[in-house]
Amino acid sequence: MDKSPVLLNTGFLLGRLSARAKRDDSRVMATQLDTLDILVLAALLLGTIAYFTKGSLWAVERDATAGIYGGSKANGAATKGGKTRDIVKTMEESDKNMVIFYGSQTGTAEDYASRLAKEGSARFGLKTMIANLEEFDYENLDTLPEDKVAVFVMATYGEGEPTDNSVDFYEFIMGDDVNFTEGDRLGNLKFIGFGLGNNTYEHFNAVIRRLTATLLKLGAKQIGTIGEGDDGAGTMEEDFLAWKEPMWKALQEEMGLEEREAVYEPVFSITERTDLSAQDDTVYLGEPNKNHLEGASKGPYGASNPFIAPIKSSSEIFTVKDRNCLHMEIDITGTNLSYTTGDHIAVWPTNAGREVDRFLRVLGLEGKKDGVVDVTGIDSTAKVPFPTPTTYDAIARYHLEICAPVSRQFLASLAAFAPTPAAKDELTRLGSDKDYFQETVLSRYLNIAQVLELNAPSEVWSSVPFSLMIEGLNRIQPRYYSISSSSLVQPKLISITCVVESIKVPGASHILKGVASNYLLALKQKQHGDPEPDPHGLTYAITGPRNKYDGIHLPVHTRASNFRLPSDPSKPVIMIGPGTGVAPFRAFVQERAALAEKGEKIGKTLLFFGCRRASEDFLYQEEWKEYAAKLGDSFSLITAFSRDGPEKVYVQHRLKEHAKEVNELLVQGGYFYVCGDAAHMAREVNTSLGNIIAQERGLTETQGEEIVKRLRSSNLYQEDVWS
Repeated sequence: MDKSPVLLNTGFLLGRLSARAKRDDSRVMATQLDTLDILVLAALLLGTIAYFTKGSLWAVERDATAGIYGGSKANGAATKGGKTRDIVKTMEESDKNMVIFYGSQTGTAEDYASRLAKEGSARFGLKTMIANLEEFDYENLDTLPEDKVAVFVMATYGEGEPTDNSVDFYEFIMGDDVNFTEGDRLGNLKFIGFGLGNNTYEHFNAVIRRLTATLLKLGAKQIGTIGEGDDGAGTMEEDFLAWKEPMWKALQEEMGLEEREAVYEPVFSITERTDLSAQDDTVYLGEPNKNHLEGASKGPYGASNPFIAPIKSSSEIFTVKDRNCLHMEIDITGTNLSYTTGDHIAVWPTNAGREVDRFLRVLGLEGKKDGVVDVTGIDSTAKVPFPTPTTYDAIARYHLEICAPVSRQFLASLAAFAPTPAAKDELTRLGSDKDYFQETVLSRYLNIAQVLELNAPSEVWSSVPFSLMIEGLNRIQPRYYSISSSSLVQPKLISITCVVESIKVPGASHILKGVASNYLLALKQKQHGDPEPDPHGLTYAITGPRNKYDGIHLPVHTRASNFRLPSDPSKPVIMIGPGTGVAPFRAFVQERAALAEKGEKIGKTLLFFGCRRASEDFLYQEEWKEYAAKLGDSFSLITAFSRDGPEKVYVQHRLKEHAKEVNELLVQGGYFYVCGDAAHMAREVNTSLGNIIAQERGLTETQGEEIVKRLRSSNLYQEDVWS
């Protein structure tokens, strides 16, 4: 599963005609066919007509930056630049025999697709391309020739949902009446599958499993076995590496391939532009698209086009000096952006100046950091993941995840370019010995520049092709935060609650810093009068490219979720939110308090909150009192302070102590919500609830577990959790 907060799924509206319907607020009440009903039916009719004429009577355009630059790391062709949405035609025209489709929410599946494409080309001479699933149509998938192969790298999002970019494909292929150009069979199709999931959830890797079963049912031929990466166990990378070797062997046998010595072949051409300088107004210095470059940013704002939002206010809500937790108010007035209580806000971070400098220094590019470069795709299907011309500094600062954990496979690919024999041997060992890699790199959370620096302290890695860095490192991803305000109370002002990550790593000389959270801390310091913010020794370009952020603005967009209050406010709710997991529950309680003030009947609102100490990190301590005054007996706050007593007490312990009340509220049709850490807290809460139900109702543990599963499937148990 891609690393982002994950949400509980609900049923698809109107036979899953559009996955976007899943994101809508389900508070629709209708007792008669009124004007609103007629408008809705008309809109659905128009939408249906539009859906079936897609690509013929009207053009499909998803990317707000389309036509401005090459789009994403995806190497697939789409409508951009007049290219076709026909995948078979695209492969034939570009002479490809292997396409790797990806369904990715935050970039991990896309990265694996890129790695498979490069490895297939380098080791076996395959003519590969990667393709974003939303950029193609699939009606003629049955005409893909037998001498070509399709790979599906699919992340499962939330409780068994496809990622946003794979929804249309998933609904098409899973449809009961699916039909292709020449019938309803895929007899020609040869396919390979790898899934990204999280075993914390009941529907572990559901998307790749269901897709595989469906493709086989349609007559397609599977090569090898599906791979299943597990983010919940922290083994995603090793699962991928363990799967791909037998997969390549099976593909060799199927297609009669011969392995050759892998030689690096760049995907991108890097041209230094001595005729341009960083001051030229045609050079991108971190702007995400042409409109931003020209100073005329305009909507619609979304995942490809952020809004540079003013920070209305910011404050510190911890009361201890060595830890930070920020509360920020982001103003989205005057935009198309909106949100519903329970949604997420995406923050587009920049890398810290210290790490940008380290990255460029270790590659021997420190003196060229403001040098202008053009990055172009060598292959016709290759697309540059950021706009150009740009600078080395802008690429490292705004576009690449230079602070992310390093993969074993990537280190192995860099060994050939090491500045010394000793460094080459060390990277080769790190790439081949997973235990040594775990001990030396992974457990210390080293980023790519730190690894290279440690392995050749007095050397620069100037032989490393910069194209390899662009290909091997993920694009920097927006960070998603649960919105901690109610859209009913403040529809154009979004609250963020964010702990600033600063972790001392055992056995390492450095402190692990959260990229986005420290960026937010720098913005908060700037807003409070610090002319040179320096959170934890890090510096950030908080004024943005060409001073467009002015130190008090932040690139953002919003993302809908299915984490929703019941449409009937008289329904009871039970909320489990330790630490910043309380963020959406502040929004929930804020909304219910506002409804109570309007005279609405409010059901029991039970909140379990946990932190270390009441005197240090009791988030929104005074606010809960204000809400309690408005909600009266309908609101109860139950706290768990893990370090205030002789024994550690967590929210799951408090949950058990209130077993009788929790069970009674569930019997009354109450909703159960969990937000926070998936691997430990959420899993233990799930187990505890099953035990509570079994105990209070005189059932077996197995029966209690089954009831919890039914609560999940009926949307009465919802999670917004992260790894």
